[in-house]
Amino acid sequence: MDADTALQLVKKGAALLFLDVPQHTLLGIDTQMFSVGPNFKGIKMIPPGPHFIYYSSSNRVGSEFSPMIGFFLDLNPSEVVTRKWDPQEERLVKVLEEEEERYARAVQGLEFDRYLGPYTLSRFGEWKTLSNYITKTTIERIEPIGAEITVIHEPDILENSCKTVMEEALSEQLKRSNISRSDDKVEKRGCYYTEIPRLIKKKGVLGQELTFLNLDKTNLLESILMKDYGGDEDLLLAELQFAFVAFLMGQSLEAFLQWKAFVNLLFGCTEAFIKVLYYQLKYAFQKEHTDANDAAKGPLTLLDDSFLSSDSFLQHLCKEFFSLVFEAEVVDGDLLSWTRKLKELLERSLGWVFPEENTGDGICYEEDDE
Repeated sequence: MDADTALQLVKKGAALLFLDVPQHTLLGIDTQMFSVGPNFKGIKMIPPGPHFIYYSSSNRVGSEFSPMIGFFLDLNPSEVVTRKWDPQEERLVKVLEEEEERYARAVQGLEFDRYLGPYTLSRFGEWKTLSNYITKTTIERIEPIGAEITVIHEPDILENSCKTVMEEALSEQLKRSNISRSDDKVEKRGCYYTEIPRLIKKKGVLGQELTFLNLDKTNLLESILMKDYGGDEDLLLAELQFAFVAFLMGQSLEAFLQWKAFVNLLFGCTEAFIKVLYYQLKYAFQKEHTDANDAAKGPLTLLDDSFLSSDSFLQHLCKEFFSLVFEAEVVDGDLLSWTRKLKELLERSLGWVFPEENTGDGICYEEDDE
């Protein structure tokens, strides 16, 4: 990249000024994560739009890490956002408004330029596949009070619910972490996610009809779409993406349970959300997505072997869904295509084995079928 092009990107892109962040702190933006060096003061050349920033403080030698803290930002062209490290709370905090204006002028005047690392633009397309439905409205509607998403504010989230093998593992990891368990010290602040019923209960509906409603959740999905999203499917997909990012990058247990609820709901419908899920899992399965820094893998514990086991909730849902699609007499062409891609991704990445697709004459699909 020549100097003039780089200068234009610096001026038009947004910037994050992070002051006094200790060395060895893990810090990420979107799908990019790195270990903070001695001269680090932020990130420049950030494309406008929604982004997720997350970080984890470490000990002096960078061998142990605190739980992840993350927050969403919707950045405008040339905007400068300033945060300062609070050594007592070990987190980034806002500065006074007059200080922020002064720092913004300094960044725009290139006074901090040599201390700002560039956003890796070649990774931006990857981030867009995970966040293309998220908007400023999405962030404002769902984010918790104070905007910080962290497992520190979720110490009891799995205590009173039935747990899968994976959730038991996550609970044990949380207990072994250095999170304070005192109610006096941990303030519980959750995101404002949409409530998704696990089971459908309808007055006057019993037996086989009720069983069918719980197997095919299309009616439930349509009800939630109208009641909570005003019939706008994009808003639902935005919350699905928000929860996935907060789960995988922000390490939020609450976000994981919301994402799981969405996956359960949508796999119970005949309408396709497979494309969004495909890109989420494709990113999650990439072993080298945290950059070359091995230390960056330290706190990323939620997507562990129990999540990827052949006995996980995802494996069971996929097996049932693939059977439903491949055994149907008529299947929408796009749905069939993305279902095949998802099946191949899971088989290739995790070694999961699913029943082979029936390619007999009894099955057909229509390319133009809505």
